[in-house]
Amino acid sequence: MEMEINQVKDKYLRPLQDLRVSIMDKCNFRCSYCMPKEVFGDDYVFMREEELLSFDEIERLVLQFTKLGVKKIRLTGGEPLLRKNVPDLIKRLSQINGIEDIALTTNGVHLVKQAKDLKQAGLMRVNVSLDALTTGIFQEMNGRKVTSAVVLKGIDAALAAGLKVKINMVVKKGLNESEVVKLARYCKEREITLRFIEFMDVGQTNGWDFSQVVTKKELLEKVSTIAPIEKVDRELGEVATRYRYKGTNTEIGIISSVSDTFCGDCTRARISADGKLFTCLFAEEGYDLREFVQSGASDAEIESKITEIWTGRTDKYSEERTEETVKNRKKIEMSYIGG
Repeated sequence: MEMEINQVKDKYLRPLQDLRVSIMDKCNFRCSYCMPKEVFGDDYVFMREEELLSFDEIERLVLQFTKLGVKKIRLTGGEPLLRKNVPDLIKRLSQINGIEDIALTTNGVHLVKQAKDLKQAGLMRVNVSLDALTTGIFQEMNGRKVTSAVVLKGIDAALAAGLKVKINMVVKKGLNESEVVKLARYCKEREITLRFIEFMDVGQTNGWDFSQVVTKKELLEKVSTIAPIEKVDRELGEVATRYRYKGTNTEIGIISSVSDTFCGDCTRARISADGKLFTCLFAEEGYDLREFVQSGASDAEIESKITEIWTGRTDKYSEERTEETVKNRKKIEMSYIGG
């Protein structure tokens, strides 16, 4: 039986189609652009298990979001695979009518052990964060002693399990820009889609400065030294500018979050690990859905609350960004909101 969809749109007529759900605020990495170890030290207090949205609450919320047009779910963190029993959650979400795509963003460390179970549960894709192949540079990026070889084994496990794989690389000038061509060549040989992400001003703690940004133009120049590339049409709501190597189906994408604007057709909502709904990656505050759910709200009331929030949405941060907003706007940390 087909579920009736009440497609909601915001003030700029952007539909709600994608939902990112953070299921864990902890991470086993300390990447400087997300969770710098100087801030997130050994004494940092993360959420207690009882503060996290339960799987029952996540399933219930996702069901209401699908009634409003959401078709794609991505589980994020922190590192989502630090949460116990993730395959159980994926199996439950995969059975919800209307969900066409379930993905997970991970640093890849736990994929060797979990990839097969995740695939069998209904996971379709993984986005693996990998910022360098050279061990020393990778360790400097991740703030731990983890080698790139560990992540590469996780990628191999995901591919062997039948999962589609994309690799995300945050590029920071003076740190890992020398790895751009190396990683692009690795992905081209493996026919894996690579997404470059400009170092962006998310959160308050990553020390963002424009001088550390490697722009889309610079990235294209570097990748073009491998082979000629051509542009590919974007889908609605997609934030990456897509390209492929001529004569192949192997793509690269660039999320030019600083040098370009990318809010024009954003279709994404985000739920933090403790159940707050954010309508923008660069948001200053969220809406507490967990408290609303636990107060005894009915499904119809939850659906109505989400509708009210989305139809009032006017976010277009990347179009409005100025040096002043970067300095003065109090933004939520990426590790909390989910990338």
